[in-house]
Amino acid sequence: MAQAADEESAFVLQQVEPSPVEETPIDSADGDYFTTSSNSAPSSKHNPTRSDTSTLGLGNHSLKYYLLRTQKYSTYAFSLFTTFHLTNTALLPLLTRSLPPCEPYLLLTRPYYQSPLAEPVLITLPLLLHLTSGVALRLLRRHRQVQNFGAETRAERKQLRWPPVSGTSMLGFALVPLVAAHAALNRGVPLAVAGGSSDVGLGYVGHGFARLPGVSWVAYAALIGVGVWHAVWGWARWLGWTPGQVGGGDGAEERALRRKRRWYSVNGVAAVVAGVWAAGGLGVVGRGGLVGGWLGKEYDELYRHIPLLGRWV
Repeated sequence: MAQAADEESAFVLQQVEPSPVEETPIDSADGDYFTTSSNSAPSSKHNPTRSDTSTLGLGNHSLKYYLLRTQKYSTYAFSLFTTFHLTNTALLPLLTRSLPPCEPYLLLTRPYYQSPLAEPVLITLPLLLHLTSGVALRLLRRHRQVQNFGAETRAERKQLRWPPVSGTSMLGFALVPLVAAHAALNRGVPLAVAGGSSDVGLGYVGHGFARLPGVSWVAYAALIGVGVWHAVWGWARWLGWTPGQVGGGDGAEERALRRKRRWYSVNGVAAVVAGVWAAGGLGVVGRGGLVGGWLGKEYDELYRHIPLLGRWV
């Protein structure tokens, strides 16, 4: 009987039509590019002759291995800057309920992330690495997808849907123009017009809210919301706390309950962080009002150089 069962099983397996691997690989489930402990190291089952392995001079690790770690570890340096920035622009204003007492703390920490050496190391380079590695990972998944399905012509490739994008990645792409605009306003314009941003502080931001209230409220609210949710979900992924990372071993109902709890927990943390940042950044800094005297005139001159919006100052 056992031999007959084995023969039947072998026969059934022989009847299965050959097909390419899943469009979304197991190690890239949910359309994200994050690694977990189960797939952080290349498996011995992988084909060692594939194009992204040691043929690129990467030793025993694949190109994906290095891109994942570049995307992960690039967030460490920028997270340090974000902690300083959250403290200066939200926590301290929220505690003091006024801008003048907060300005010295902003000036005190500024040399740590705006010096010629610290700014590229803590902000510019990590952001570029994080963004480019994410785009490269998506292109790599697309390349593997095309190879797996044997799409050789352009027409065949167009018929294949691109790998899905996770919500975290969508927020990341939406965050790019918001961060770029924020950097241009607070670093680019002062550098181009005044030769530096030594006079730019929380009063400069409050002055902008008073001159351009509608645009400022919408832009900063979007920056806070998108940035916080992207960062919190990204760190939850690194730490293995997302709903999709719930391990097996329990019943289906228990896993579903754990996933739901994680979903509410991660979004709850994001809501708290965003709420605190909005309360201090929008509720206190945003209501700081116009700055008088020569400094207020200098701020007006800076805002007049903003493309498209400067004419309304």
